[in-house]
Amino acid sequence: MSLLSFLTQELAIDLGTANTVIFMNDKIVIDEPSIVAVDKTNKRFIAVGTRAKEMDGRTNPNIQTIRPLKDGVIADFDATEMMIRGFIDMINYKKGFLPRRPRMIVCIPSGSTPVEIRAVRDAAERSGGRDIYLIYEPMAAALGIGVDVTAPSGNMVVDIGGGTTEVAVISLGGIVVDASVKTAGDVFTADIQQYMRQQYNIKIGERTSERIKIEAGAAIADLDEPVEPCIVSGPNLMTVHPVEVSVSSQEIAHCLDKSIIRIESAILSVLEQTPPELYSDIVKKGIFLTGGGALLRGLDKRLSKKINIPFHVAEDPLRAVARGTCIALKNIDRFNFLMR
Repeated sequence: MSLLSFLTQELAIDLGTANTVIFMNDKIVIDEPSIVAVDKTNKRFIAVGTRAKEMDGRTNPNIQTIRPLKDGVIADFDATEMMIRGFIDMINYKKGFLPRRPRMIVCIPSGSTPVEIRAVRDAAERSGGRDIYLIYEPMAAALGIGVDVTAPSGNMVVDIGGGTTEVAVISLGGIVVDASVKTAGDVFTADIQQYMRQQYNIKIGERTSERIKIEAGAAIADLDEPVEPCIVSGPNLMTVHPVEVSVSSQEIAHCLDKSIIRIESAILSVLEQTPPELYSDIVKKGIFLTGGGALLRGLDKRLSKKINIPFHVAEDPLRAVARGTCIALKNIDRFNFLMR
């Protein structure tokens, strides 16, 4: 390794709505919630990632926790800049590096507008980035699961993240057909919160809803391996008395049904627009599921039954996009045409 490459800090960033994953030198150096805590009186940065999430819902009036990304795009520019800078400082502190301007590659939703793309680039530059490259999430996901994106062959990826679900058909290093829908993990979480209100008259927070989704989340009622019900406690909406209820995976499958139907519609829409030759490739290979939403129990089985094409959950789907972003950064000369 040359002195120049040693002194050059290169970061591959999956800037997700729910989690941010950063690779450096083929290793994960950051895997933290995308949240920042700020002192409201002077807009001073307090904490980022896990430390900030621990404060979420428990702050006093002087402290605000902010999730800077919504539906896969930047909702709060200043908070995004603070969050990225905070993560870079964490890396430098852990690794003992001198602070310097790193080269960055950041992934973005395939449906991003020019304004949204510019916002990501500006936030990365203002947080200390030197050379900023952007890559679309479905392309990064395909690279991350080992797909040869440059081959003259059709591959279909469905990336279900926190803010968006990205559906794309890839061939010859380009996205042939794609769709980006704002139905993903955050919507699932909100669905569960609403269900608990309507069904049990109980008020739960976002973190509790997320826990229910992880422990008892399912896309179908008849799972091959049944899971234990999730025990949830919270205040009754009418009396404010503490209530404890048991929530089954069948109930969660029912409450998520409408949101999953929207994802199914996006997949069918993309398949409808796919050229016949690429469609036949996809039928042979199947469709790849990535992102945190791919971990929803029975989702692959439900989609396979609905669309009549095999669905495969990628290995370590949570980090597929980040891993692909890292591969693109390592081979920047080879994959330069994929960047924006």
